Amino acid sequence: MDHSWLSHPILARLNSGVIVIDDEYRIVFLNHFIERHASMALAEVAQQSLFEVFPDLPEAWLKRKLMSVLDLQSPAFSSWEQRQYIFKLPHLRPITSSSQYMAQNCTMLPLLDESTQQNFICILVEDATDAFVYQQHLSKTLIELEKANRQDGLTKVLNRRYWEEQLKQEIHRAQRYQHPLSLILFDLDKFKDLNDKYGHLGGDFVLIELSSLIGSLLRDSDLLGRYGGEEFGIVLPDTNGQGAMDVAERIRKAIADHPMLFNQQTIRVTLSIGVAELDPHHHLLHDDLIREADMALYNAKRNGRNRVCQFETKAVSRKLAQS
Repeated sequence: MDHSWLSHPILARLNSGVIVIDDEYRIVFLNHFIERHASMALAEVAQQSLFEVFPDLPEAWLKRKLMSVLDLQSPAFSSWEQRQYIFKLPHLRPITSSSQYMAQNCTMLPLLDESTQQNFICILVEDATDAFVYQQHLSKTLIELEKANRQDGLTKVLNRRYWEEQLKQEIHRAQRYQHPLSLILFDLDKFKDLNDKYGHLGGDFVLIELSSLIGSLLRDSDLLGRYGGEEFGIVLPDTNGQGAMDVAERIRKAIADHPMLFNQQTIRVTLSIGVAELDPHHHLLHDDLIREADMALYNAKRNGRNRVCQFETKAVSRKLAQS
C-alpha cells in the first residue's frame, strides 16, 4: 500500500518520535528517532501489531486511548506527570535519575489518507526526561529542606522549635479526647566536665550516640527532640505517669550501661531525668508542662544525678500552703 505522504523528510528529522499505526494498530511508519531509541528498523516491523513490537506497552489503557481517537476523531494526550512513559525507551543521556527510561509526553492524533479514506493514528513521542529529572531533584530538595526545618543539625532528632509545636498539638489532642500524655526532660550529667576532658568533638559524639540509642528505645509515635545544649525532651502520647516513669528508667539504665568508644577511649555517661504527666482536666499550656518536667529534672540533679524523678502536684501544693 502506498503511503508516500509519510515520507516527508521533516518527519524523519524530527527530534521527537513519530509512530503511525492503522485502525487495527499495525505499524505503518516509524521515524529515525524511534528507530534509534528502540533499536529497530521500519522495514523489520512494518505491518506488525504495535503491541507485539512493543510488548511492554500498557495495552488495555492505551487501546482505550487509541479507540477514542478513532471513534471521536479527536486528539488524546498523556503527560509524563500522569504516566512517566508509554514506550519503554532508554533516554540515552548522561543524566542521573531514578529511571533509565525516557520520560514522555505523548500525543495521539487522528489522520486520514484522503486517497483511500483510511483512518490512521499518529503517535508523537516527546522526550521529557529533562523536565522529569528536574522535578525529581526539586522534590528531593524540598523534602530535604522540610527535614532541615524540623531536624536538629547535630543529633538529627527534632529541633526545639518543631518539637515544641508537636508538643502543643499533642497537648491539645490529649485534652480534647481525654487521653493521657506525659513529658520527659533529661540532660547529661556533668556535661561540661566531659567536654573539658574529651573536647567538643567528644561531647558532640556523645550527644549523637545517646540520641541514636534513645531513639531506638521509643515508639514511632513518641517525639524525641533536642531542647537545648545537652538537654532533650520526649513527648509520650497516650502514656500516663507510671508508663512514662517506666520508659524513663529504661532509658536511664540503657545509657548508664552503654560504653561509648571515642578515639580509642571509653566514655560512660549518665542522665538525670524529669517526668511530668498532663492532667487532662486542667487546660495547661505547653510551657506549664515543660516547667513541671524541668522541676522534676532539677530534683533528680539535686538528689544525686543518674536518677528519674516525677513531678508531684501534691508536693507543690504542700510547699505553697507552707509558705
